[in-house]
Amino acid sequence: MILRKVEPWLRSAVLSRVAARREVSSAVPPQPVPPLDQTLQAYLRALEPLLPPDEFQHTQNKVLKFGRSGGLGPRLQEGLLKRARTTDNWISDWWVQRAYLESRQPLPVHSNPAMSLPQRDYCDWRGQLVFASKLIAAVLDFKAKVNSGQLPAEYMRGKPLCMQLFPLLFSSCRIPGPKHDYISHHALSRRSPTHITVVRNYQFFQLEVYNSDGSRMTESQIHGQLLRIRSASWKTDKEPMGILTSEHRHTWGQAYKRLLRDKVNKDSVRAIETGLFNLCLDSPVMRISDEKYASRMAAQVLHGGGTFSNSGNRWFDKTLQFIVGEDGSWGLLYEQATAEGPPIATLLDHVLDYCQKPDPKRAPLVPLPMPRKLYFLIDQDIKRDIEHAKQNLDILINDLDVNVFNFRRFGKELPKQHGFSPNAFIQVALQLSYYRVHGEVCPACDIVSLRMFRGGRTEFIRSPTKQTLDFILAFDDPALSREAKLQLFREAVDVYSALTDQALLGQGLDRHLLGLKLQAIEEGLSIPKVFMDTAYGLATHWRLRTGQVPSNTDSVMCFGPLVPDGYAVCYNPQADHVHFSVTAFNCCEETDAETLARTLKHTLCQLQGLLQPPAATAA
Repeated sequence: MILRKVEPWLRSAVLSRVAARREVSSAVPPQPVPPLDQTLQAYLRALEPLLPPDEFQHTQNKVLKFGRSGGLGPRLQEGLLKRARTTDNWISDWWVQRAYLESRQPLPVHSNPAMSLPQRDYCDWRGQLVFASKLIAAVLDFKAKVNSGQLPAEYMRGKPLCMQLFPLLFSSCRIPGPKHDYISHHALSRRSPTHITVVRNYQFFQLEVYNSDGSRMTESQIHGQLLRIRSASWKTDKEPMGILTSEHRHTWGQAYKRLLRDKVNKDSVRAIETGLFNLCLDSPVMRISDEKYASRMAAQVLHGGGTFSNSGNRWFDKTLQFIVGEDGSWGLLYEQATAEGPPIATLLDHVLDYCQKPDPKRAPLVPLPMPRKLYFLIDQDIKRDIEHAKQNLDILINDLDVNVFNFRRFGKELPKQHGFSPNAFIQVALQLSYYRVHGEVCPACDIVSLRMFRGGRTEFIRSPTKQTLDFILAFDDPALSREAKLQLFREAVDVYSALTDQALLGQGLDRHLLGLKLQAIEEGLSIPKVFMDTAYGLATHWRLRTGQVPSNTDSVMCFGPLVPDGYAVCYNPQADHVHFSVTAFNCCEETDAETLARTLKHTLCQLQGLLQPPAATAA
């Protein structure tokens, strides 16, 4: 890394980052490649509850042939072991490329997760700008801790976690391409960016947030600059440029090329891409009823509410976008090729802690330059691109049903009191709820973090298990005793907990299966038959996408389903309540977010009754 001709404060920051990353790399072990036979046996166990016996037997024969000594499986396994010896992480780059950068679906709803946080205690633009100033200062404080290596190391089950993602959160952006996207990182460049992008009324502004001596601007300085931006953006721009980033990736990639032909456009786009993060100053969320307000808030953060609302205040390619509404609503939208739930939760916890403290610095009496408005030259081609993007985004937004609720009957303490993992408890409840709505179980994935390993990203835990299916079929059987049902429930939860432990230790099956498939492609071989089998397609058609993002605050994550006929369920368990978000597509007649949410509430109450039966009445 070249450090010549760099300001002393920036040189120090870069050196600190390099040192911190080296320290992390030495403390966190490499991600292991699971044994081949272990993964194949786990795959068959995962298929058993989903397939009829004859189909299962057919698939089992293919899997056993693939794993046979001297067969294709052991050859590919050897290739993965060699890759693990020569790379920082044998699967993460492949996973990011395949799961995110090669996906051609639009980023809003399909990819970018949203974190909706508790409403703030203001309800006008004045309070909005005061809070936004505090928020910016808090994020800059977090970035300073990351740069200087002062961010406390994180641990899970007593083991250190990889911290490599934290420096990459800032000044990064996804760039569209014809066949695949790529990520542009600028935080570690020779001249690290010192600005953020503020968006209001579809207008983009470059706001410098550091003084000329390298010190961070104070909250009052930032507030003064936000007032200037407000004054310069009274009217909504006729052409919401940010809407272009909501398009199908190939379509946006073509428009991106056209957009950058003009130098003014290129400079404006580069300013957005290199900025530390985006701040979106939104107009109020339309209030229908108190009951549905939480759902409307989450939807606003997720996609902006549509082209007649705040969707034009987004640049969906940007890694971090903080949304602050005039009505006290706020949250964070992030692009997950670079960012992931746990680091985002750490960032938000820091922001919330910081926001409770008074501004520690007095503003220096120096004049500040006017924030720079980013202009775009819009020709007929770009205008047509924007119109198409507006139509497509509104269709997508109208198709998504979002149901956010706070389950207050109990939280994670109840399962713990009875020796259950809260996450496994909720996962079994989700499968039971799905069965009650649809009369069958479905392939489901639960996302867990692999940050126990160097460069680790995520793994899936598959459900249902055979034990979960046994419990589901028994639970509504009046002939079975409560004790028998409780025993089956315990077995289902315990097996899921064991799968979680395996995944956290790098012994999950989905990333390994993906690695074997991609290793075959890497070696120029045909895709193995085990991956062309109908059972593999069925088992990876994730009709239930789930994720637990525990946080110290009453936040809830929200994202769209992975498949048209599926659901996405995210939850944040607190001590005595659980926040849920459930999403589904309206175009599918079989799925309904409100029905699944209502069934889930009822199911959780019944499981509470299973653990805590009402006391028998006296004779």
